[in-house]
Amino acid sequence: MVLKIVQAGEPVLRQKARDLTPEEIASPEVQRLIGLMRDTMRDAPGVGLAAPQVGVGLRLVVVEDRAEYQAGVSPADLASRERAPVAFHVLINPKLVVEDPTPAEFHEGCLSVSGFAALVARARGVRVEALNEHGQPVTVSAKGWYARILQHELDHLDGTLYIDRMETRSFTTADNHRRHQAGRSTAELRAALGLPERKG
Repeated sequence: MVLKIVQAGEPVLRQKARDLTPEEIASPEVQRLIGLMRDTMRDAPGVGLAAPQVGVGLRLVVVEDRAEYQAGVSPADLASRERAPVAFHVLINPKLVVEDPTPAEFHEGCLSVSGFAALVARARGVRVEALNEHGQPVTVSAKGWYARILQHELDHLDGTLYIDRMETRSFTTADNHRRHQAGRSTAELRAALGLPERKG
C-alpha cells in the first residue's frame, strides 16, 4: 500500500511540523507510518519523503538514494553532483547544521511539486542530529547530493518548498529539463538563461 503524496497548495506543506514524543515514536501508528512512507517513496520513486508530503504534520523523514536510481546518470554527472548510493534511513525530530556552506547549484525536483524542476543552490556539507525509528540518537554527516537531499527534506518540516529557494528563471517542466538541460553544466545553463555566473 502507498500513501497519497499531497501537492503544492495543500496547507500542511506550508505549516511547521511538530516534534514526536518518545511514546509516539514507539507507537504502532508511527511505526506503520514509517513503513508506508518508505513504500511510498520507493513507489514514486524518490530519494526522500517527509511526513508533511503525505499529509501528516510530524517531524519525520525517510531517505534512500538507491544505486539503481543512478544507473542512467553519467559518471561525470555523478562526480559533479558528488552523488553516491545512500541506504534507507529514518530521521525523527532532526536538527541541521551547515558544515560546508560552499554553494552547490543543481536542478532539483519534488514529489509535491510534481512535473517540475529548477536550479537550487544548497550548502555542500551538512550534519543532522536526529532520532532513528527506534528513538535512538543518530548523527549523519553528508556532502554533495546526500547533503542536498537532507536539506530539501528538512525544509519540508518547516513548511518550505524548493520553489522558495529556486533560481526562478530556471523553473521548467521535468520533460523540458530532460529535453534541453540534462547533461549540461550549471554554468552553461546559467549562461543560456541569461543569469550571472555564480560566485563561490
